[in-house]
Amino acid sequence: MEPADDRLLARFLELIRIDSPSREELDVALFCARELEDLGFQVRFDDSASVTGSNTGNLIAELLATAGARTLVLSAHMDCVEPCRGVEPVVSEGIVSSAGDTILGADDKAGLAVILEICRRLVETDAPRPAIKVVFTVCEEIGLAGAKALHPADVAGDACLVLDADGDPGGIIIAAPTHFTFDAQFHGVAAHAGVSPEKGVSALLMAAKALCAMDLGRLDESTTANAGTIESGSATNVIPAHAHLTGECRSLDAARVEEVRSAMDTIMHQAAHAGGGSVDVVWTREYVGFSFQPDAPIVQEAIAACVDAGLTPVLKKTGGGSDGNVFSGHGVPTLVLSCGMRSVHGVKESIAVADLYSLVDLLLAYSSRLARS
Repeated sequence: MEPADDRLLARFLELIRIDSPSREELDVALFCARELEDLGFQVRFDDSASVTGSNTGNLIAELLATAGARTLVLSAHMDCVEPCRGVEPVVSEGIVSSAGDTILGADDKAGLAVILEICRRLVETDAPRPAIKVVFTVCEEIGLAGAKALHPADVAGDACLVLDADGDPGGIIIAAPTHFTFDAQFHGVAAHAGVSPEKGVSALLMAAKALCAMDLGRLDESTTANAGTIESGSATNVIPAHAHLTGECRSLDAARVEEVRSAMDTIMHQAAHAGGGSVDVVWTREYVGFSFQPDAPIVQEAIAACVDAGLTPVLKKTGGGSDGNVFSGHGVPTLVLSCGMRSVHGVKESIAVADLYSLVDLLLAYSSRLARS
């Protein structure tokens, strides 16, 4: 193993040991800032903490190009899902996992470690490079809050690679959905269920009928819908005057998700009206989707970089969202790359050391191509 590879693994394990649940990313942020400042990056933090509630802002770092006039944005997020405190990584037969009842945190400290290593190698070797912009976000795991609070200019570039997908390196996410959520408050009339039920108007019944009328699950190969929570009532002998229903819909097809959203909204209002009550529905567009054809320049550059790095490129579409959706929504050509992490968000999470090295090779190849183009 080469010294640079030793360094990459050591840095990854060090990052893993730093607690960084959502809204508590400061220690990881300071670690990354010191590394980047040592390499000559201009490092700063934005003021997103006032929006996200984190103890730090998003980290933005920039380094001038040595070749060409293009800018490559490299991004990962600094927070982890719980349980992520006191993580002790174990390396066995080339696989890194957690020693205890915690996640590992490869999601997304693998991305952080690889980006830091890429930056160091580009500086140390003085290889031709485009301008490099590093964006490390907070609060990704709680609704992409850090990315949503980021100023669009802070992520502007000619291409953005987000290191935050599971699967073997070489996986390239070329499409992700537009995602809507709803919060519905049904209003009825309370009454004693045994003495005067005819005086009551059940908000719970309205919500239940709306839920049963919705088309949920996988609606087609690109579209899903779900009802997530329902809350109502205070006692078995009281007809509930209020009910709270939440849910979502998402699709790779922007027109299709609007159709589904409209249909779900209509069903809830119809159910409330038929039940003699009313409903207030608030819809939130969580993020916009993105989609690239295989012949798009950013995709072709990624495919070629995979080949350069000895990896098999695999183009993928996903039903999940990431910071990449937010960046793409700002008009930045963005791909999300598979990083080798497995079983994320659970205590069985792991990553192969070899996949970290492969991801470094891939990004070096991509940077080299961007510098030459």
